[in-house]
Amino acid sequence: MSQIETDLYQKRMAWFHEARFGMFIHYGLFSILAHGEWAMFLDRIPKDEYLQLADQFMPAADAADHWVHMAKKAGMKYMVLTARHHDGFCLYDSAFSDYSTARSACKRDLVAEYVIACRKAGLKVGIYYSLMDWRFPGYFNYKTDLDSAQEMKRQCYQQVRELMTNYGKIDLLWYDGYWLNHEHNSGDGFWEGEKLNAMVRELQPEIIINNRAGTKEDIDTPEQVVRHSERGRAWESCMTIGNTWGYSRYSNLYKSSAQLLHHLVNAASGEGNFLLNVGPQPDGHICPTEQDRLNDIGRWLGVNGSAVYNSRHADLMGSPLGMWTQDQDYTYFNITLWCGEALSLPLIDGKIEDVVLLSTGQSVQATYASNGRIIFSGLPEAPPDPFINTLRIKFTQKPKTKVVSDPAAWLFGKA
Repeated sequence: MSQIETDLYQKRMAWFHEARFGMFIHYGLFSILAHGEWAMFLDRIPKDEYLQLADQFMPAADAADHWVHMAKKAGMKYMVLTARHHDGFCLYDSAFSDYSTARSACKRDLVAEYVIACRKAGLKVGIYYSLMDWRFPGYFNYKTDLDSAQEMKRQCYQQVRELMTNYGKIDLLWYDGYWLNHEHNSGDGFWEGEKLNAMVRELQPEIIINNRAGTKEDIDTPEQVVRHSERGRAWESCMTIGNTWGYSRYSNLYKSSAQLLHHLVNAASGEGNFLLNVGPQPDGHICPTEQDRLNDIGRWLGVNGSAVYNSRHADLMGSPLGMWTQDQDYTYFNITLWCGEALSLPLIDGKIEDVVLLSTGQSVQATYASNGRIIFSGLPEAPPDPFINTLRIKFTQKPKTKVVSDPAAWLFGKA
Protein backbone atom coordinates (compact mmCIF):
# COMPACT_ATOMS: atom_id res chain seq x y z
CA MET A 1 0.00 0.00 0.00
CA SER A 2 1.45 3.36 -1.01
CA GLN A 3 1.64 6.28 1.42
CA ILE A 4 -1.24 7.99 -0.37
CA GLU A 5 -3.35 4.82 -0.12
CA THR A 6 -2.39 4.46 3.55
CA ASP A 7 -3.41 8.06 4.29
CA LEU A 8 -6.76 7.61 2.52
CA TYR A 9 -7.37 4.35 4.39
CA GLN A 10 -6.66 5.94 7.75
CA LYS A 11 -8.92 8.88 6.95
CA ARG A 12 -11.72 6.53 5.86
CA MET A 13 -11.33 4.46 9.03
CA ALA A 14 -11.18 7.35 11.53
CA TRP A 15 -14.85 7.30 12.56
CA PHE A 16 -14.82 3.50 12.79
CA HIS A 17 -11.97 3.50 15.31
CA GLU A 18 -13.64 6.22 17.34
CA ALA A 19 -16.95 4.35 17.43
CA ARG A 20 -15.90 0.90 18.74
CA PHE A 21 -19.54 -0.20 19.29
CA GLY A 22 -22.38 -0.73 16.84
CA MET A 23 -25.75 -2.43 16.44
CA PHE A 24 -26.36 -5.27 13.99
CA ILE A 25 -30.02 -5.83 13.02
CA HIS A 26 -31.23 -9.10 11.48
CA TYR A 27 -34.83 -8.53 10.43
CA GLY A 28 -37.00 -10.02 7.71
CA LEU A 29 -39.68 -12.60 6.91
CA PHE A 30 -37.83 -15.10 9.09
CA SER A 31 -38.78 -12.95 12.10
CA ILE A 32 -42.38 -14.15 11.69
CA LEU A 33 -41.35 -17.81 11.97
CA ALA A 34 -39.48 -16.90 15.16
CA HIS A 35 -36.76 -19.54 15.16
CA GLY A 36 -33.86 -17.83 13.47
CA GLU A 37 -32.81 -16.27 10.19
CA TRP A 38 -32.07 -19.58 8.42
CA ALA A 39 -35.62 -20.95 8.79
CA MET A 40 -36.35 -21.08 5.06
CA PHE A 41 -33.32 -23.26 4.34
CA LEU A 42 -33.29 -25.35 7.49
CA ASP A 43 -37.02 -26.14 7.22
CA ARG A 44 -36.74 -26.57 3.43
CA ILE A 45 -39.74 -24.28 2.88
CA PRO A 46 -40.55 -23.97 -0.87
CA LYS A 47 -39.94 -20.45 -2.11
CA ASP A 48 -43.58 -19.81 -3.12
CA GLU A 49 -44.76 -20.95 0.31
CA TYR A 50 -42.15 -18.82 2.06
CA LEU A 51 -43.15 -15.81 -0.05
CA GLN A 52 -46.63 -15.92 1.49
CA LEU A 53 -45.10 -14.67 4.72
CA ALA A 54 -44.81 -11.27 3.02
CA ASP A 55 -48.60 -10.94 3.39
CA GLN A 56 -48.11 -10.99 7.19
CA PHE A 57 -45.00 -8.82 7.38
CA MET A 58 -46.19 -5.51 8.82
CA PRO A 59 -43.48 -3.72 10.83
CA ALA A 60 -44.67 -1.09 13.27
CA ALA A 61 -44.57 2.45 11.94
CA ASP A 62 -41.89 3.37 14.49
CA ALA A 63 -39.65 0.31 13.98
CA ALA A 64 -36.64 2.21 12.61
CA ASP A 65 -36.96 4.95 15.22
CA HIS A 66 -37.15 2.26 17.91
CA TRP A 67 -33.91 0.63 16.70
CA VAL A 68 -32.12 3.95 16.68
CA HIS A 69 -33.48 4.89 20.10
CA MET A 70 -32.20 1.63 21.60
CA ALA A 71 -28.83 1.96 19.86
CA LYS A 72 -28.37 5.45 21.31
CA LYS A 73 -29.36 4.26 24.79
CA ALA A 74 -26.80 1.46 24.51
CA GLY A 75 -24.02 3.90 23.62
CA MET A 76 -23.66 2.60 20.07
CA LYS A 77 -22.24 4.84 17.37
CA TYR A 78 -23.29 3.07 14.17
CA MET A 79 -25.77 0.51 12.87
CA VAL A 80 -25.93 -2.22 10.23
CA LEU A 81 -29.30 -3.42 8.88
CA THR A 82 -29.95 -6.53 6.78
CA ALA A 83 -31.23 -4.86 3.64
CA ARG A 84 -31.48 -8.34 2.13
CA HIS A 85 -30.63 -11.65 3.77
CA HIS A 86 -30.07 -15.10 2.23
CA ASP A 87 -33.80 -15.62 1.60
CA GLY A 88 -33.73 -12.84 -1.02
CA PHE A 89 -36.46 -10.71 0.59
CA CYS A 90 -35.57 -7.02 0.31
CA LEU A 91 -36.39 -4.53 3.05
CA TYR A 92 -36.35 -1.81 0.40
CA ASP A 93 -37.81 -0.96 -3.00
CA SER A 94 -35.66 -2.84 -5.49
CA ALA A 95 -36.17 -2.29 -9.20
CA PHE A 96 -34.79 -5.78 -9.75
CA SER A 97 -37.12 -7.80 -7.55
CA ASP A 98 -40.80 -7.77 -6.64
CA TYR A 99 -39.87 -9.71 -3.53
CA SER A 100 -39.68 -6.76 -1.13
CA THR A 101 -41.42 -4.77 1.58
CA ALA A 102 -42.23 -2.05 -0.93
CA ARG A 103 -44.11 -4.46 -3.25
CA SER A 104 -45.94 -6.57 -0.70
CA ALA A 105 -48.42 -5.93 2.10
CA CYS A 106 -46.02 -3.64 3.98
CA LYS A 107 -45.73 -1.18 1.05
CA ARG A 108 -42.82 0.63 2.70
CA ASP A 109 -39.10 1.07 2.13
CA LEU A 110 -37.65 0.09 5.52
CA VAL A 111 -34.09 0.85 4.44
CA ALA A 112 -35.11 4.42 3.64
CA GLU A 113 -36.80 4.75 7.05
CA TYR A 114 -33.74 3.29 8.74
CA VAL A 115 -31.29 5.58 6.94
CA ILE A 116 -33.36 8.67 7.80
CA ALA A 117 -33.60 7.64 11.47
CA CYS A 118 -29.84 6.97 11.72
CA ARG A 119 -28.90 10.29 10.20
CA LYS A 120 -31.33 12.19 12.39
CA ALA A 121 -29.70 10.64 15.48
CA GLY A 122 -26.14 11.21 14.26
CA LEU A 123 -25.36 7.50 13.85
CA LYS A 124 -23.25 6.14 11.00
CA VAL A 125 -25.21 4.10 8.44
CA GLY A 126 -24.30 0.51 7.61
CA ILE A 127 -26.03 -1.81 5.14
CA TYR A 128 -25.80 -5.60 5.13
CA TYR A 129 -26.28 -7.41 1.83
CA SER A 130 -26.14 -11.15 1.19
CA LEU A 131 -24.48 -11.91 -2.12
CA MET A 132 -26.29 -15.22 -2.56
CA ASP A 133 -30.01 -15.94 -2.74
CA TRP A 134 -31.60 -19.28 -1.83
CA ARG A 135 -34.39 -18.77 -4.38
CA PHE A 136 -32.03 -19.45 -7.29
CA PRO A 137 -31.44 -23.13 -8.20
CA GLY A 138 -28.08 -22.02 -9.54
CA TYR A 139 -26.95 -21.24 -6.01
CA PHE A 140 -27.16 -24.94 -5.14
CA ASN A 141 -26.26 -26.30 -8.60
CA TYR A 142 -23.69 -23.67 -9.44
CA LYS A 143 -21.54 -26.11 -11.44
CA THR A 144 -24.36 -27.23 -13.73
CA ASP A 145 -27.17 -24.62 -13.68
CA LEU A 146 -24.95 -21.85 -14.96
CA ASP A 147 -27.73 -19.60 -16.28
CA SER A 148 -29.45 -19.46 -12.88
CA ALA A 149 -26.14 -18.86 -11.09
CA GLN A 150 -25.30 -15.98 -13.43
CA GLU A 151 -28.79 -14.52 -13.01
CA MET A 152 -28.26 -14.53 -9.24
CA LYS A 153 -24.91 -12.79 -9.72
CA ARG A 154 -26.45 -10.13 -11.99
CA GLN A 155 -29.11 -9.47 -9.36
CA CYS A 156 -26.35 -9.04 -6.77
CA TYR A 157 -24.53 -6.39 -8.81
CA GLN A 158 -27.76 -4.57 -9.68
CA GLN A 159 -29.00 -4.49 -6.10
CA VAL A 160 -25.67 -3.46 -4.60
CA ARG A 161 -25.56 -0.63 -7.13
CA GLU A 162 -29.03 0.63 -6.20
CA LEU A 163 -28.29 0.39 -2.46
CA MET A 164 -25.16 2.44 -3.00
CA THR A 165 -27.04 4.96 -5.18
CA ASN A 166 -30.52 5.52 -3.76
CA TYR A 167 -29.90 6.38 -0.09
CA GLY A 168 -27.23 9.07 -0.02
CA LYS A 169 -23.97 8.47 1.81
CA ILE A 170 -23.53 4.94 3.18
CA ASP A 171 -20.74 4.57 5.72
CA LEU A 172 -20.32 0.79 5.87
CA LEU A 173 -21.13 -2.07 3.47
CA TRP A 174 -21.39 -5.44 5.20
CA TYR A 175 -21.38 -8.37 2.76
CA ASP A 176 -22.29 -11.93 3.64
CA GLY A 177 -23.19 -15.14 1.78
CA TYR A 178 -19.98 -15.44 -0.22
CA TRP A 179 -20.10 -19.23 -0.45
CA LEU A 180 -22.09 -21.37 -2.93
CA ASN A 181 -24.26 -24.33 -1.89
CA HIS A 182 -22.84 -23.83 1.63
CA GLU A 183 -19.52 -25.31 0.49
CA HIS A 184 -16.37 -23.85 2.04
CA ASN A 185 -14.53 -21.48 -0.33
CA SER A 186 -16.86 -22.44 -3.21
CA GLY A 187 -17.33 -18.78 -4.07
CA ASP A 188 -13.70 -18.23 -5.02
CA GLY A 189 -13.68 -16.06 -8.11
CA PHE A 190 -17.41 -16.39 -8.82
CA TRP A 191 -18.48 -13.05 -7.37
CA GLU A 192 -15.50 -11.08 -8.76
CA GLY A 193 -15.20 -9.11 -5.56
CA GLU A 194 -12.61 -6.68 -6.88
CA LYS A 195 -14.92 -5.70 -9.73
CA LEU A 196 -17.93 -5.42 -7.43
CA ASN A 197 -16.11 -3.27 -4.90
CA ALA A 198 -14.58 -1.03 -7.57
CA MET A 199 -18.16 -0.19 -8.53
CA VAL A 200 -19.06 0.44 -4.88
CA ARG A 201 -16.09 2.73 -4.29
CA GLU A 202 -16.88 4.73 -7.39
CA LEU A 203 -20.37 5.35 -6.02
CA GLN A 204 -19.33 5.73 -2.34
CA PRO A 205 -15.68 6.90 -2.20
CA GLU A 206 -15.54 7.10 1.60
CA ILE A 207 -17.28 3.81 2.37
CA ILE A 208 -15.82 1.07 4.59
CA ILE A 209 -16.24 -2.44 3.16
CA ASN A 210 -15.86 -5.74 5.01
CA ASN A 211 -13.89 -8.79 3.89
CA ARG A 212 -16.76 -11.10 2.90
CA ALA A 213 -16.84 -10.72 -0.88
CA GLY A 214 -13.62 -12.59 -1.55
CA THR A 215 -11.32 -9.60 -1.10
CA LYS A 216 -9.53 -8.26 1.97
CA GLU A 217 -10.93 -4.70 1.79
CA ASP A 218 -11.05 -2.65 5.00
CA ILE A 219 -12.05 -4.80 7.99
CA ASP A 220 -11.87 -8.37 9.26
CA THR A 221 -15.12 -9.79 10.64
CA PRO A 222 -14.73 -12.59 13.20
CA GLU A 223 -18.14 -14.01 14.08
CA GLN A 224 -19.38 -15.03 17.55
CA VAL A 225 -15.86 -14.63 18.96
CA VAL A 226 -13.60 -11.68 19.78
CA ARG A 227 -10.39 -12.31 17.88
CA HIS A 228 -7.80 -9.56 17.53
CA SER A 229 -6.34 -8.88 14.10
CA GLU A 230 -2.72 -7.87 13.58
CA ARG A 231 -1.85 -4.32 14.55
CA GLY A 232 -2.74 -1.79 11.90
CA ARG A 233 -5.59 -3.89 10.55
CA ALA A 234 -9.14 -2.79 11.43
CA TRP A 235 -11.54 -5.47 12.62
CA GLU A 236 -15.00 -5.94 14.05
CA SER A 237 -16.41 -8.89 15.98
CA CYS A 238 -20.10 -9.51 15.38
CA MET A 239 -22.08 -11.43 17.99
CA THR A 240 -25.60 -12.37 18.96
CA ILE A 241 -27.21 -11.76 22.35
CA GLY A 242 -29.18 -15.02 22.21
CA ASN A 243 -29.05 -18.25 20.19
CA THR A 244 -29.74 -16.86 16.75
CA TRP A 245 -29.26 -13.75 14.62
CA GLY A 246 -32.93 -13.51 13.68
CA TYR A 247 -35.70 -13.40 16.27
CA SER A 248 -36.26 -16.61 18.23
CA ARG A 249 -39.31 -16.68 20.47
CA TYR A 250 -37.86 -19.31 22.80
CA SER A 251 -34.19 -18.42 22.82
CA ASN A 252 -32.67 -19.86 26.00
CA LEU A 253 -28.98 -19.01 25.68
CA TYR A 254 -28.95 -15.27 26.23
CA LYS A 255 -25.52 -13.91 27.08
CA SER A 256 -25.43 -11.91 30.29
CA SER A 257 -24.73 -8.19 30.39
CA ALA A 258 -21.42 -8.95 32.09
CA GLN A 259 -20.40 -11.31 29.26
CA LEU A 260 -21.32 -8.80 26.57
CA LEU A 261 -19.43 -5.99 28.29
CA HIS A 262 -16.42 -8.27 28.63
CA HIS A 263 -16.53 -8.87 24.87
CA LEU A 264 -16.88 -5.14 24.17
CA VAL A 265 -13.89 -4.18 26.33
CA ASN A 266 -11.87 -7.10 24.94
CA ALA A 267 -12.49 -5.78 21.43
CA ALA A 268 -11.56 -2.24 22.46
CA SER A 269 -8.33 -3.52 24.07
CA GLY A 270 -7.25 -4.85 20.68
CA GLU A 271 -8.27 -1.75 18.69
CA GLY A 272 -11.31 -3.59 17.39
CA ASN A 273 -15.05 -2.96 17.25
CA PHE A 274 -17.97 -4.91 18.69
CA LEU A 275 -21.06 -5.22 16.48
CA LEU A 276 -23.81 -6.55 18.75
CA ASN A 277 -26.83 -8.06 17.07
CA VAL A 278 -30.52 -7.74 17.86
CA GLY A 279 -33.21 -9.80 16.17
CA PRO A 280 -36.39 -7.72 16.28
CA GLN A 281 -39.77 -9.35 16.82
CA PRO A 282 -42.17 -9.57 13.85
CA ASP A 283 -43.49 -6.06 14.57
CA GLY A 284 -39.94 -4.69 14.46
CA HIS A 285 -39.59 -3.99 18.17
CA ILE A 286 -36.64 -5.44 20.08
CA CYS A 287 -37.64 -8.05 22.65
CA PRO A 288 -37.49 -7.10 26.37
CA THR A 289 -34.52 -9.36 27.19
CA GLU A 290 -32.36 -7.82 24.48
CA GLN A 291 -33.51 -4.35 25.51
CA ASP A 292 -32.39 -5.11 29.08
CA ARG A 293 -28.91 -6.04 27.85
CA LEU A 294 -28.65 -2.89 25.74
CA ASN A 295 -29.77 -0.73 28.66
CA ASP A 296 -27.18 -2.31 30.98
CA ILE A 297 -24.38 -1.71 28.48
CA GLY A 298 -25.54 1.86 27.91
CA ARG A 299 -25.54 2.62 31.63
CA TRP A 300 -22.00 1.23 31.94
CA LEU A 301 -20.71 3.20 28.96
CA GLY A 302 -22.29 6.35 30.34
CA VAL A 303 -19.77 6.14 33.19
CA ASN A 304 -16.86 4.24 31.64
CA GLY A 305 -17.15 5.01 27.94
CA SER A 306 -13.86 6.90 27.76
CA ALA A 307 -12.11 3.53 28.22
CA VAL A 308 -13.78 2.17 25.07
CA TYR A 309 -14.41 4.89 22.50
CA ASN A 310 -11.38 5.69 20.32
CA SER A 311 -9.37 3.12 22.29
CA ARG A 312 -5.86 2.10 21.28
CA HIS A 313 -3.47 -0.69 22.19
CA ALA A 314 -1.73 -0.29 25.53
CA ASP A 315 1.78 -1.76 25.50
CA LEU A 316 1.32 -3.40 28.88
CA MET A 317 1.36 -7.01 29.96
CA GLY A 318 -2.00 -8.75 29.94
CA SER A 319 -3.61 -9.75 33.21
CA PRO A 320 -6.31 -12.25 34.21
CA LEU A 321 -7.67 -9.52 36.47
CA GLY A 322 -8.74 -7.22 33.64
CA MET A 323 -7.93 -5.57 30.33
CA TRP A 324 -5.90 -2.52 29.37
CA THR A 325 -7.15 0.17 27.02
CA GLN A 326 -5.70 3.56 26.20
CA ASP A 327 -6.60 6.87 24.60
CA GLN A 328 -4.55 9.97 23.90
CA ASP A 329 -4.54 11.17 27.51
CA TYR A 330 -5.20 8.22 29.78
CA THR A 331 -4.52 4.53 30.29
CA TYR A 332 -7.37 2.40 31.62
CA PHE A 333 -7.39 -0.85 33.52
CA ASN A 334 -10.80 -2.46 33.23
CA ILE A 335 -11.11 -4.78 36.21
CA THR A 336 -13.05 -7.97 35.49
CA LEU A 337 -11.91 -9.90 38.59
CA TRP A 338 -12.20 -7.74 41.71
CA CYS A 339 -9.51 -8.29 44.37
CA GLY A 340 -10.88 -6.23 47.24
CA GLU A 341 -9.33 -3.10 48.71
CA ALA A 342 -6.02 -3.39 46.85
CA LEU A 343 -5.02 -4.32 43.31
CA SER A 344 -1.43 -5.20 42.38
CA LEU A 345 -0.27 -5.08 38.75
CA PRO A 346 3.35 -6.08 38.00
CA LEU A 347 6.03 -5.17 35.47
CA ILE A 348 4.77 -1.67 34.70
CA ASP A 349 7.38 0.82 33.55
CA GLY A 350 5.80 4.22 34.17
CA LYS A 351 5.15 6.91 36.77
CA ILE A 352 1.62 7.88 37.75
CA GLU A 353 0.15 11.35 38.28
CA ASP A 354 -3.44 10.43 39.11
CA VAL A 355 -5.81 7.46 39.39
CA VAL A 356 -9.63 7.56 39.51
CA LEU A 357 -12.08 4.70 39.92
CA LEU A 358 -14.71 5.73 37.36
CA SER A 359 -17.61 3.81 38.90
CA THR A 360 -17.42 5.94 42.09
CA GLY A 361 -15.37 8.95 40.99
CA GLN A 362 -13.01 8.47 43.93
CA SER A 363 -9.26 8.98 43.78
CA VAL A 364 -7.13 5.87 44.25
CA GLN A 365 -3.68 5.72 45.81
CA ALA A 366 -0.85 4.21 43.74
CA THR A 367 2.38 2.98 45.35
CA TYR A 368 5.41 1.32 43.78
CA ALA A 369 6.83 -2.01 44.90
CA SER A 370 9.40 -4.53 43.69
CA ASN A 371 9.08 -6.28 40.33
CA GLY A 372 7.60 -3.23 38.70
CA ARG A 373 4.43 -3.61 40.73
CA ILE A 374 2.02 -0.75 41.13
CA ILE A 375 -0.35 -1.31 44.03
CA PHE A 376 -3.66 0.53 43.81
CA SER A 377 -5.14 0.84 47.29
CA GLY A 378 -8.10 2.40 49.05
CA LEU A 379 -10.56 0.59 46.81
CA PRO A 380 -13.94 -0.57 48.12
CA GLU A 381 -13.96 -4.10 49.53
CA ALA A 382 -16.76 -5.12 47.14
CA PRO A 383 -16.91 -4.09 43.48
CA PRO A 384 -19.13 -0.99 43.14
CA ASP A 385 -20.11 -1.89 39.58
CA PRO A 386 -21.53 -5.41 39.11
CA PHE A 387 -19.95 -5.82 35.67
CA ILE A 388 -16.56 -4.12 35.13
CA ASN A 389 -14.83 -1.47 37.23
CA THR A 390 -12.42 0.83 35.43
CA LEU A 391 -9.36 2.64 36.75
CA ARG A 392 -8.51 5.77 34.76
CA ILE A 393 -4.76 6.27 35.12
CA LYS A 394 -2.77 9.36 34.19
CA PHE A 395 0.87 8.44 33.57
CA THR A 396 3.56 11.08 33.17
CA GLN A 397 4.43 9.44 29.85
CA LYS A 398 3.15 6.47 27.88
CA PRO A 399 3.68 3.36 30.05
CA LYS A 400 5.09 0.08 28.79
CA THR A 401 5.82 -3.39 30.10
CA LYS A 402 9.07 -3.58 32.06
CA VAL A 403 11.68 -5.58 30.15
CA VAL A 404 13.17 -8.43 32.21
CA SER A 405 16.15 -10.47 31.04
CA ASP A 406 15.97 -13.08 33.80
CA PRO A 407 12.52 -14.74 34.06
CA ALA A 408 13.32 -15.89 37.62
CA ALA A 409 14.38 -12.46 38.89
CA TRP A 410 10.94 -11.71 40.31
CA LEU A 411 11.46 -14.43 42.94
CA PHE A 412 14.05 -12.17 44.55
CA GLY A 413 12.28 -8.88 43.91
CA LYS A 414 14.69 -7.97 41.13
CA ALA A 415 12.44 -8.09 38.05
